[in-house]
Amino acid sequence: NEKFLLMILGGQAKLENDNKSINVQRGLRAKCQQGLWPAMAPTGYLNEKRTDRKGYVLIDHKRAPIIKQMFEKVAYEQWSGRKIYHWLKNELNFKTKNGKHLSLSNIYVLLKNSFYYGVFEYPQNSGNFYTGRHTSLISKDLFDKAQQQLSIERHIRVSQ
Repeated sequence: NEKFLLMILGGQAKLENDNKSINVQRGLRAKCQQGLWPAMAPTGYLNEKRTDRKGYVLIDHKRAPIIKQMFEKVAYEQWSGRKIYHWLKNELNFKTKNGKHLSLSNIYVLLKNSFYYGVFEYPQNSGNFYTGRHTSLISKDLFDKAQQQLSIERHIRVSQ
């Protein structure tokens, strides 16, 4: 009898946990449909601190111009990710809001993030794109040119 009761209580706890998961996912999806970012803001943006404006992101006026310059240097001057890395680290001493330098892989992730022109995918690699309420740092055209340059750079690296 005790094992049976324990099994019922365990099943009830699992059901409650599953329902919480479904409710959280529904809430995140609703937030995305409103154009609000449901996670930590990417580099160049800051999360709104006010509790009545959760999900809003603001431009980080210290880092945002540098992020825009990164896209411009890749798109118009054909800079590689490695050249951007050295520029950020050695010339600008650029650091994230946590006080760390961007890694090379993080630079590539950042350069491929559509959030910067106003559209975001949540969750990552889900195919669900939303138009954000945040102010975009770059234009779609600049983003596309940067992506084209990154694909050329990748093609050259792979073929060598």
